[in-house]
Amino acid sequence: QVQLVQSGGGRVQPGGSLRLSCAASGTTFNFPTWRWYRQTPGSQREEVASITGSGSTIYADFVKGRFTISRDYAKGTVYLQMNSLKPEDTAIYLCNTWSARDVYWGRGTQVTVSP
Repeated sequence: QVQLVQSGGGRVQPGGSLRLSCAASGTTFNFPTWRWYRQTPGSQREEVASITGSGSTIYADFVKGRFTISRDYAKGTVYLQMNSLKPEDTAIYLCNTWSARDVYWGRGTQVTVSP
Protein backbone atom coordinates (compact mmCIF):
# COMPACT_ATOMS: atom_id res chain seq x y z
CA GLN A 1 0.00 0.00 0.00
CA VAL A 2 1.51 3.29 -1.08
CA GLN A 3 1.64 6.04 1.49
CA LEU A 4 3.16 9.50 1.38
CA VAL A 5 4.83 10.21 4.69
CA GLN A 6 5.37 13.85 5.48
CA SER A 7 7.77 15.36 7.98
CA GLY A 8 9.01 18.80 8.89
CA GLY A 9 6.90 21.84 9.49
CA GLY A 10 6.19 23.53 12.80
CA ARG A 11 6.25 27.09 14.06
CA VAL A 12 8.73 29.73 12.96
CA GLN A 13 9.07 33.48 13.18
CA PRO A 14 8.60 35.67 10.11
CA GLY A 15 11.71 35.58 7.99
CA GLY A 16 12.60 32.12 9.18
CA SER A 17 12.98 28.86 7.28
CA LEU A 18 11.55 25.38 7.36
CA ARG A 19 11.98 22.29 5.26
CA LEU A 20 9.23 19.82 4.51
CA SER A 21 9.81 16.27 3.35
CA CYS A 22 7.51 13.80 1.68
CA ALA A 23 8.57 10.20 1.20
CA ALA A 24 6.74 7.47 -0.67
CA SER A 25 6.53 4.25 1.31
CA GLY A 26 5.25 0.87 0.21
CA THR A 27 6.64 1.20 -3.27
CA THR A 28 9.89 1.41 -5.18
CA PHE A 29 8.21 3.23 -8.05
CA ASN A 30 9.64 6.62 -8.79
CA PHE A 31 6.65 8.82 -9.37
CA PRO A 32 7.37 11.25 -12.20
CA THR A 33 5.72 14.42 -10.95
CA TRP A 34 5.19 15.71 -7.45
CA ARG A 35 3.33 18.71 -6.16
CA TRP A 36 3.08 20.59 -2.90
CA TYR A 37 -0.20 22.22 -2.00
CA ARG A 38 -1.33 24.25 0.96
CA GLN A 39 -4.67 24.87 2.56
CA THR A 40 -6.04 27.18 5.21
CA PRO A 41 -9.44 26.88 6.92
CA GLY A 42 -12.21 28.16 4.69
CA SER A 43 -9.97 28.40 1.64
CA GLN A 44 -9.44 26.24 -1.38
CA ARG A 45 -6.35 24.13 -1.61
CA GLU A 46 -3.75 25.97 -3.65
CA GLU A 47 -0.78 24.62 -5.52
CA VAL A 48 2.57 25.81 -4.22
CA ALA A 49 5.17 24.08 -6.36
CA SER A 50 5.72 21.12 -8.63
CA ILE A 51 8.65 19.12 -9.93
CA THR A 52 8.73 16.74 -12.87
CA GLY A 53 10.74 13.62 -13.52
CA SER A 54 13.27 15.64 -15.47
CA GLY A 55 13.63 18.08 -12.61
CA SER A 56 11.66 20.94 -14.12
CA THR A 57 10.01 23.07 -11.48
CA ILE A 58 7.10 25.45 -11.36
CA TYR A 59 6.23 27.78 -8.49
CA ALA A 60 3.20 29.78 -7.54
CA ASP A 61 3.86 33.50 -7.79
CA PHE A 62 3.39 33.93 -4.06
CA VAL A 63 6.40 31.70 -3.25
CA LYS A 64 8.74 32.41 -6.14
CA GLY A 65 12.22 33.25 -4.96
CA ARG A 66 11.47 32.00 -1.44
CA PHE A 67 10.57 28.31 -1.77
CA THR A 68 12.49 25.54 -3.50
CA ILE A 69 11.15 22.14 -4.43
CA SER A 70 13.63 19.32 -4.93
CA ARG A 71 13.74 15.56 -5.00
CA ASP A 72 16.01 12.68 -4.11
CA TYR A 73 15.36 9.88 -6.58
CA ALA A 74 17.29 7.33 -4.56
CA LYS A 75 15.19 7.99 -1.49
CA GLY A 76 11.93 8.51 -3.30
CA THR A 77 11.57 11.75 -1.38
CA VAL A 78 10.54 15.26 -2.30
CA TYR A 79 11.41 18.36 -0.32
CA LEU A 80 10.08 21.86 0.01
CA GLN A 81 12.62 24.33 1.37
CA MET A 82 10.80 27.41 2.59
CA ASN A 83 12.77 30.55 3.26
CA SER A 84 11.79 34.12 4.15
CA LEU A 85 8.54 32.81 5.55
CA LYS A 86 5.65 35.20 6.00
CA PRO A 87 2.61 34.98 8.28
CA GLU A 88 0.46 34.45 5.19
CA ASP A 89 2.39 31.24 4.52
CA THR A 90 0.68 29.73 7.56
CA ALA A 91 -1.24 26.70 6.33
CA ILE A 92 -1.35 22.95 6.20
CA TYR A 93 1.01 21.76 3.50
CA LEU A 94 0.31 18.57 1.59
CA CYS A 95 2.34 16.62 -0.91
CA ASN A 96 0.78 14.90 -3.87
CA THR A 97 1.73 12.54 -6.64
CA TRP A 98 0.04 10.02 -8.87
CA SER A 99 0.46 7.06 -11.10
CA ALA A 100 -1.73 5.37 -13.66
CA ARG A 101 -3.27 3.48 -10.75
CA ASP A 102 -4.12 6.15 -8.25
CA VAL A 103 -3.62 9.61 -6.83
CA TYR A 104 -1.76 9.89 -3.54
CA TRP A 105 -1.76 12.55 -0.85
CA GLY A 106 0.27 13.09 2.24
CA ARG A 107 -1.63 13.65 5.48
CA GLY A 108 -0.48 17.24 5.70
CA THR A 109 1.80 19.11 8.03
CA GLN A 110 1.10 22.36 9.79
CA VAL A 111 3.32 25.36 9.12
CA THR A 112 2.75 28.35 11.37
CA VAL A 113 4.57 31.63 10.86
CA SER A 114 4.10 34.06 13.72
CA PRO A 115 6.20 36.37 15.93
